[in-house]
Amino acid sequence: MEPIEVIFYIEALSNDKKTLERAVEQTVESLKGEKNLTVEDLFVGDVMEDEESELLRYSSIIEARIRGPLSEVTMAALKYSPAIVEVLEPPKLEIGARELMKLLGNVAYFMGGLMEKFGGLAVYPNLEEYPEPKIGYTREEVEEMIVEDRHVLYRFVIEVYHKGEEETKRDMAKALAYEGCKINKLVVQKHPEDDKKFLLAAEVLSDFETLFQLMAKYVPVAISIMEPEIIDVTAAELQNALTDLAGFVQELVTRPIKKQLIDKANTTFKLNP
Repeated sequence: MEPIEVIFYIEALSNDKKTLERAVEQTVESLKGEKNLTVEDLFVGDVMEDEESELLRYSSIIEARIRGPLSEVTMAALKYSPAIVEVLEPPKLEIGARELMKLLGNVAYFMGGLMEKFGGLAVYPNLEEYPEPKIGYTREEVEEMIVEDRHVLYRFVIEVYHKGEEETKRDMAKALAYEGCKINKLVVQKHPEDDKKFLLAAEVLSDFETLFQLMAKYVPVAISIMEPEIIDVTAAELQNALTDLAGFVQELVTRPIKKQLIDKANTTFKLNP
């Protein structure tokens, strides 16, 4: 596969100017030191001050134009969590199913490590009134979604904490449909090693971006891409998928700061007459 070229727009934030400058410097040096990526261009913006902000008063932007294999660029997006990823080249790429499975496994492993520290991502609004989705499609319907809608057919297994098998199946079916999946098969069974968990195996169809989102949110213990053997991806689709991944990382690692903001706001509210 040919290398891809992207621009990372990395936002650096801090309440201390010197700390921010050091963090920016370290990020720049880290980017330059990436062994499997080529930094084509690098720009560091001036440090800006927001006098109204109490926790994240100083900010700066790093624009890094980098080039390298899809796998390395994807892991770099997770590592540096840019606010925006812009894909410059190529306008379209073809990814083999086996290569994509390996890449998604690495994404799930990386996100799983973050979730152990900061908590999960798969949080939904109340789906009680959400209609139960259709489960099961004919071969003709599956082929139409793959060919006409450019969907990917894949299977994955995840661990789920829940009340019971039927409730797990019902709620997870709604959650997957809410994410944008067409569910072909869904099986739930008790976890062999943990009474508080269930194993959920799903066979679903979705677009490329939703596939990436699910792997990052659910960190499956197994994934298998069934069809097609070669996945065609446009620059816009890849751009959205990488930006989504970076956003998930940013959401997790900034949770402690957001908690500080909420706690501070609540304390101020209580102290004010």
